[in-house]
Amino acid sequence: MNLLRTAALLLLTLTTALAQTPPRTLTWQFPLPRPHTGVLLGNGTQGVMVWGGGRNLHFTISRTGFWDHRGGVDFNTKITYADLKSKLQAGDKAGIDAAFAAPKLEKPSLGHPQQLGGGRLDVTLPEGWLIQYGNLFTDRGLLQLVVRDPQQVSHVLNVRQAASLEVTELEIPKGLRGKLTFKLTPHYTFVAEALRAASIEEPQWVLKDNNGKGAFIQPLPEDDPLLVGYDLVNEQHLYIQTSNLYYNRKTRRFDYPAMQALLDRAPSAVASADTFWQGYYKVVPRIALPDPLLQEIVDYGLYKQACATSPNGLACTLQGPFMEDYQLPPWSNDYHFNINVQMIYTPALATNRLANFRPLWKMIGNWMPQLQKNGEAFFGRKGALMLPHAVDDRCHVVGTFWTGTVDHACTAWMAMMAWQNYRYGLEQPDAPQLLNQTAWPLLNGAFEGYFAMLEEVSTGDGGKKYSLPVSVSPEYRGSELNAWGRDASFQLAALHRICRILPQAAAALGKPVDPRWADVAKRLPSYTTFNGKFVDELNLGNERIALWEGMDLIESHRHHSHLGGVYPFATINLNDPIQRKLVDNTLQAWRYRGAGGWAGWSIPWASTILTRTGQTDAAIKWLHYWKENYTNEGRGTLSNANTNGTSLMGAPDWELEKQNKEVMQLDAGFGALTAVLELLVQSRDEAIYVLPNRPRTWQNLSFDDIRADGSFLIGATVKEGAVTEVRVKSLAGGRLTLVHPFGKKARLNGQPLETEQLVRDCKPGEVLLLSAL
Repeated sequence: MNLLRTAALLLLTLTTALAQTPPRTLTWQFPLPRPHTGVLLGNGTQGVMVWGGGRNLHFTISRTGFWDHRGGVDFNTKITYADLKSKLQAGDKAGIDAAFAAPKLEKPSLGHPQQLGGGRLDVTLPEGWLIQYGNLFTDRGLLQLVVRDPQQVSHVLNVRQAASLEVTELEIPKGLRGKLTFKLTPHYTFVAEALRAASIEEPQWVLKDNNGKGAFIQPLPEDDPLLVGYDLVNEQHLYIQTSNLYYNRKTRRFDYPAMQALLDRAPSAVASADTFWQGYYKVVPRIALPDPLLQEIVDYGLYKQACATSPNGLACTLQGPFMEDYQLPPWSNDYHFNINVQMIYTPALATNRLANFRPLWKMIGNWMPQLQKNGEAFFGRKGALMLPHAVDDRCHVVGTFWTGTVDHACTAWMAMMAWQNYRYGLEQPDAPQLLNQTAWPLLNGAFEGYFAMLEEVSTGDGGKKYSLPVSVSPEYRGSELNAWGRDASFQLAALHRICRILPQAAAALGKPVDPRWADVAKRLPSYTTFNGKFVDELNLGNERIALWEGMDLIESHRHHSHLGGVYPFATINLNDPIQRKLVDNTLQAWRYRGAGGWAGWSIPWASTILTRTGQTDAAIKWLHYWKENYTNEGRGTLSNANTNGTSLMGAPDWELEKQNKEVMQLDAGFGALTAVLELLVQSRDEAIYVLPNRPRTWQNLSFDDIRADGSFLIGATVKEGAVTEVRVKSLAGGRLTLVHPFGKKARLNGQPLETEQLVRDCKPGEVLLLSAL
């Protein structure tokens, strides 16, 4: 009977959890004056930003993967690591400049690979009409635009996008049918001078704004063109289309009948998007927070995750599919692997959307021969991989940046993420394949590259230790000749993380253990330290983690890389009083340096570091600071601050600029989502932590289905300031080690539990309920 009661209690608890508050509706008040203030609709391939004001509605249209690849070069094989090390140690600037000189291009181009936007569709309402606001129903991917006619009557325009077809639909209400005008403008028109100078031809019009139809083809010198068009059907449905799928390279023509057949599927494709969104919100966590600002970070973050990293789309770049029309997307809208791609994809682990990684791993899998060629040529070691820090979708280097060559943590971090993807999804059918074909090669390739960089040096007491003689802390000092040092703490942490993972991966695959892994882990320093003052006036000084040997953090910098041992690599044991004291010292000096040099994505990283070190109130305050200073009036997440009053990486008043230079990136928004999730559940080496150091102001909250390492789904409820339940479901079975928030006395499935750390061997599908005693 007791077993039946317990089962009934568990069923009731899970049913209650599933019935939590549905995803929130978000509202945008018009006018929205710039594309990046607009509401985003995306399916991982096509991106649309909806903005405007008065009676003018704008759709900024783009398609990820529309690359002008000219100027992209293979990884630099003109210099090896040994050569670069000797030139740096000799101060040979001329030799380094020559080795990393950008190749001269025979024909005019943009000078580097560049993604291009699509265009802008203007929809003009009749005289006297006014766009009032837009409601985004995140759980359905539905945007409802409310407009008002001259008689003050409101009408609703529905905007929806297909989940796996490059089509967006505008549904026109009766009162506006036959009354709208349309104008399609190519991206080329806004940036004609730059594109013309780069030998890019003007777009070719298929049909120019004729009776509710319009389309153009944007050709490229050496790459497939893009078609952008719109089609008004029965004055009721407007379909916006992008495509490069039906281009015949031999005839240099689009197959228009095939494209029309595709467009004929648009109504059913848009309607079937409901299935996608229902499936998406069925598995992502349900989170109800007492903090409205953090709740919005979660709600919009989950929505944008579906738009930008959909398994139906392409691997996500800095901006994903959301490219402005009025300027060339900054930094080429490429793949930056020294934090940005990782920050974009990390939340997919805890949000239970492991499938979102598939386009990323598919792309990197296609790169593997190139990565091996890069690594073996540069490091001179068989099996080494090298993932450059900034590349296009062909893994061609975007720009020449010598420090990106030796920032081997780019490879190591992606290897760690592939391992995490495996560990979080142990029950997934494709988990063994992911481990064997993606994680294992990346892990070994990262290790072999680092091992080639290592040298043995004296410990001073007759022993030998490993050292990285030339290493960098990402982007610190740019590509100056002094932007390097011995034993950069970020690189040490990355290598230690790889050395911890490799034995576990080998055991999972039944492969032998390489003794070098343990040897490096034992004889490589975990970090480099610096001892000295950081505030002369107050005579404050301590021993703290350095960037590299002899290099203190002497200025505010956007990369918190010397703290990489706290997060993301989590190689520092924060439960060890000695290591914890060193971390606290480091945070003290780091706080004093301030945020004046931070970028948008720096803030969520800082918040996560503070959460990992138990300073959750400060972590939340930084997220508020980020929302206030690094997003625009339309929730767009910015690389630079929204004013020049809080950061050197800020901007003047955009409304006073002749041309807006707003730089939007997706990374910070997803970093903020991760930072909120870390406040609720943390997966660490030693255990899963639930509500660690819960903020004192959080009196009521609940969440369910946050995924954790080992394929566990975690939920919890807080009522009137007390944690009442923690819920755990084991999807794959196996060992669970969980630190719960009840102290040393709790109940586990109704039975007394007198330990604050639950250790249990679970069965697949087993459900555990912890509650206060």
